[in-house]
Amino acid sequence: MSILTVRHVTRYGYSEPVSFGEHRMMLRPRESHDLRLISTSLSITPRPSTLRWLHDVFDNSVAITTFDGTAVELTVDSTITLEHIETSVPDYALEYGARDYPFEYAEDEWPDLRNAVTRRYPDDDVRPWTSRFLSSSGTATTMLLLNQITRTISDEFAYVRRTKKGVQSPSETLRLHSGSCRDFAVLMMEAVRSLGFAARFVSGYIFVAGDRSVNGGGATHAWMQVYLLGAGWIDFDPTNSIVGNRNLIRVAVAWDQGSALPLWGTFTGSGNLHHTMSVGVSVVEEATLPPRLEWPSPLLESGGY
Repeated sequence: MSILTVRHVTRYGYSEPVSFGEHRMMLRPRESHDLRLISTSLSITPRPSTLRWLHDVFDNSVAITTFDGTAVELTVDSTITLEHIETSVPDYALEYGARDYPFEYAEDEWPDLRNAVTRRYPDDDVRPWTSRFLSSSGTATTMLLLNQITRTISDEFAYVRRTKKGVQSPSETLRLHSGSCRDFAVLMMEAVRSLGFAARFVSGYIFVAGDRSVNGGGATHAWMQVYLLGAGWIDFDPTNSIVGNRNLIRVAVAWDQGSALPLWGTFTGSGNLHHTMSVGVSVVEEATLPPRLEWPSPLLESGGY
């Protein structure tokens, strides 16, 4: 159990004053049985004229701001301290029928999982690559299958940090054998969806803890989850070969990456305008606490959001 502080600063600079349209931010982590918020603060410069919060269709916390006037810079500075309960060696109690692939989801859960099974890149032929993880009869042990896909992407693909918007298609990632964390998450989602698994995209942060072999630090991070009967949504980070929530801080989940952007908005300026963007993320461990039996946490206090 750890106390972590996440600071996420985004700055947009402009060559001349611009007016800002509505901006939407997904910066607040998702509280759960393995993550509890202790304190939060959000500083926006210039000061927005309005700031409101809502929960989207996935129950992600979204901050929405509007602005008056003009400025040459927009800065969003979020600092969050949280309690992270890590499952270092997860042992998921899958239902008997889900322990081996293939299996079928329960009929009463299927309406809720339909979008999670639907492929977003149906023309990308990922099935030949995915079939390498199955036996000649097309079967496998479920967790072994998912672990192997996660580990193979981490071992065989080169991680490249990209600031460019959007993601590579799965076929492009397979061709290049390289990509960013969000590219790898999309590839694995499409791979497991081609096998009939329910999957969703996750945006958040990763605690590097001084381990130079961990990729994704210093920026927002992305991975994916698979829904398995008896265990629910399980985290898989193919960038770092992580299964479970080790070092992972969930902020937003969605069926695809376009619905889990940390920050997006609009501005209005002249045609000669030049603009820049910088993003800095730090995740620092404040303390490591022994596991406790009490819940809720006596450390939990109301914060700034």
